[in-house]
Amino acid sequence: MQIETEIYLDFDDVFLRPKRSRAPSRKAVELIRTFECLHGGMFTCLPIVASNMFATGTFKMAEAFTKEKALVCLHKFYDMTSLMEFWTGERPNVFYTLGIKKGDFKKLMKFTQNWTPHPLPMICLDAANAYTMYFVKRLQQLRAMYPNAIIMAGNVATPEMVQELLLMGADIVKIGIGPGSVCTTRIETGVGIPQLTSIIKCADVAHGLGGLVCSDGGCKTPGDVAKAFAAGADLIMLGGMLAGCNECDGKWNDNGFEFYGMASEKAQLKFYGGVPDYCTAEGKCIIVPKKGPVENVLKRITGGLRSACAYTGTERLKDLTKCATFVRVNRIHS
Repeated sequence: MQIETEIYLDFDDVFLRPKRSRAPSRKAVELIRTFECLHGGMFTCLPIVASNMFATGTFKMAEAFTKEKALVCLHKFYDMTSLMEFWTGERPNVFYTLGIKKGDFKKLMKFTQNWTPHPLPMICLDAANAYTMYFVKRLQQLRAMYPNAIIMAGNVATPEMVQELLLMGADIVKIGIGPGSVCTTRIETGVGIPQLTSIIKCADVAHGLGGLVCSDGGCKTPGDVAKAFAAGADLIMLGGMLAGCNECDGKWNDNGFEFYGMASEKAQLKFYGGVPDYCTAEGKCIIVPKKGPVENVLKRITGGLRSACAYTGTERLKDLTKCATFVRVNRIHS
């Protein structure tokens, strides 16, 4: 047993320090980024990603996000017919998501064999725990099968595993163990790393290798998104902030939208027939208010990002981490 005495921080533990700016206005701040990938290929986007959760990783979300040049990871529960109908042309900025089970890989192979107009450009290999050797082997297999694809893989929360996944075939590594608003992993297992420090440490290693990191979970406000970018995240994946938008799939009622974690008892029952006897549910179900079109949420986020850049002396989102100084605080909201 070991105890690390270093203080690890989350979004609520810091503010960004304001600095003089040369930007003429918030409107002048450039948010669109172009990324070159470790294993080849490149892409240009607004670096906000809709999570591959059932509620948010939808076709409707993809249509709305594409208009804003943002990214979407489709959830992995669409059937083959629906996927074929959706992917009728090249789909920029959309990730095909799969898990690590044999059935997931068989489905992907069948899809790519039947869908031939263009190579599948972006793939997300998703598991709650990417620390296993089985996950690493699946990643290697995926890279061998699709050598030209841009591959995002995760989730992990420590730099040594980021390095492992990048070397084994990932271009982008998803960062976050337990920070999501409907994830209870930290409560049920006691496992996790505060997200801000996790991003800082993981981004440092990834960027040294030429890889990218995507912060997944923990952002409750546009200010949290700005802090995640300032900490070094290249992409920010959102679930709870998008839940309740018109483009979500799921159950609506008079009180709002039913939003649940993918490891929750409800999700396990819906997609897998129940929680296995050998494990516990690591998610919960909540009701979130209706938020209207997702473009309104994106406008709030991008507006906050532009202001954050202007306050910190940054003319491009790309440079925010270079210009940022965090100050530790005891309370961030009055």
